[in-house]
Amino acid sequence: MKGVGVAVLVAVLALSVVALPLAGASSWDDNHGRIAAVFTSTNNATANQIVAYEATPGGSLNWVGYFSTGGAGTGSALGDSGSLALGQGDHWLLAVDAGSNQVSVFQVKLGHHVPLLTLTDVTSSGGVLPVSVTISENVVYVLNDGNSTTAGNIAGFYLGWNGQLYPISGSSEPLSASAATGAAQISFSPGGNFLVVTEKATNLIDVYTVNWAGVASGPTSYASSGLTPYGFAFAGRHNLVVSEAHQPAVSSYSLTRYAGLQLVSASISDLQSAPCWVAVTENGRTAYISNTASDSVSTFSVSRDGSLTLLHSVAASTGAGPADSALANGGQVLYVYDGGAGEIQVFQSQPGGGLGWIQTVGGLPVGAEGLIAT
Repeated sequence: MKGVGVAVLVAVLALSVVALPLAGASSWDDNHGRIAAVFTSTNNATANQIVAYEATPGGSLNWVGYFSTGGAGTGSALGDSGSLALGQGDHWLLAVDAGSNQVSVFQVKLGHHVPLLTLTDVTSSGGVLPVSVTISENVVYVLNDGNSTTAGNIAGFYLGWNGQLYPISGSSEPLSASAATGAAQISFSPGGNFLVVTEKATNLIDVYTVNWAGVASGPTSYASSGLTPYGFAFAGRHNLVVSEAHQPAVSSYSLTRYAGLQLVSASISDLQSAPCWVAVTENGRTAYISNTASDSVSTFSVSRDGSLTLLHSVAASTGAGPADSALANGGQVLYVYDGGAGEIQVFQSQPGGGLGWIQTVGGLPVGAEGLIAT
């Protein structure tokens, strides 16, 4: 616990709740123009690194550099979603180091047209094989998939004002079973009251409640509408859009404190193969689904009650094996990481859910993981 006692942890929590970004941290350049960035990780089995790009106002990318996480990846795909997370106004970047069972924290300073990352902490993930991470205000949770001898779990941390992670006492909770669950993604609900986890092998969606101190309890496990629930994203405060890699289809749910997780749209096919990653626009009305086996992106409209309607089975063709995606510019730009091609493709959103190609940036290593945009 880094030598931090209970009293110190309470003090850290109090400080962190009102913590401001470090001095000088800004997402605006000196001319008051918006500076944006896109990040992925190499997932290198010897030394994991973050790959940083500057994003122009139109969405195109310029490579900036590599930043060591201080941990190790696995060198191969994790079968996950959400291995990177941005928090507190995009001033902190968190990354899983799956090969060394750690989590890394960077301060993000955007300005002078160069995204800068400063490593502030590398700590144990609280389990084995971390595959996904999420943050709400100053509370961080990591999803550990586990292995043949250690069960998977979730583990919570406080993110201090100095970029250090402090374990939350009593926050470690199991997944639905001690056997392999194929854990894929963890994410806070928009209000921070719930944590949601998808389990590919058990076809379950786990829901944990989170109290005022950031301590999770649960899970309550719900049967997925379709086989292999994988990536997901919230559409508005209560609606959840989940991909089903085996169907292939997408389902939606409503999540509330009193009703729990309730199915809204059941396994709507996108007529593609292996839909895995989900990105939803800020207004919660359009969902983009990356189809790994058919090298495409599909789009769905999302109604206010969370029901889904397929707009385009193929809104865009991608390079080989699209393996993650991220939205930027208020949902006007979609970035897609093509794992099989080692590239990031940039698309412009169009009326009616279409996508127009902008750029392809190559040179990523085999096994790279995660994609996130400020």
